[in-house]
Formats: sequence, C-alpha cells, structure tokens
Amino acid sequence: MKDIVTFDEHLDQRYGKIGTEKRTEFEIKAKSYAIGEILRDARKDARMTQEELAKKTGTRKSFISRIENGHSDIQLSTLYRLVEVGFGKKISLTIG
Repeated sequence: MKDIVTFDEHLDQRYGKIGTEKRTEFEIKAKSYAIGEILRDARKDARMTQEELAKKTGTRKSFISRIENGHSDIQLSTLYRLVEVGFGKKISLTIG
C-alpha cells in the first residue's frame, strides 16, 4: 500500500513540481486537450461535421481535427470564432 500515490504526487514525480518548465508544458497540453474535447462535444451537439464547422468559420477540416485532438495551440480569437460564429453561442473567460 505504500507504493500508492495521489494523482498530484504522480504528476509531481512525472512532470515536476508546479511552476517547473516541464510541468507547465504538460499543463498547457492538458488544457489544449480539454478545450478540444469541449469543442468536439459542442460540434456534435450542433449536429455538425468537422467539414461543416470549418466551412462556416473559414478554417479547414484538418485544423478542426487537430484542435479536437489537442494537437493545435488554438488562439483565443480562433476559439471565439469557432464558438460564436460556428455554434452561435457566447463564450466567457474566467481567470482564477
């Protein structure tokens, strides 16, 4: 039982303590993945294909795919365009 660690301890061991360069890179990638998941769910809720969303927002299907898979560093302006133009919804940002 003493080999069991919490998730935070696991992250500390694998990626370093919060504030280190390696941990910050991991956190950024994790958040990119989460944003992609949210956008994928919103697109599916809107019953749109990646191609339809890309056409509506002036992007490419491959770009939508990369975002949804967490493989693209999305700019805030692009996120707003996808949500507001693509889905007709508003986005709010909280810093905390």
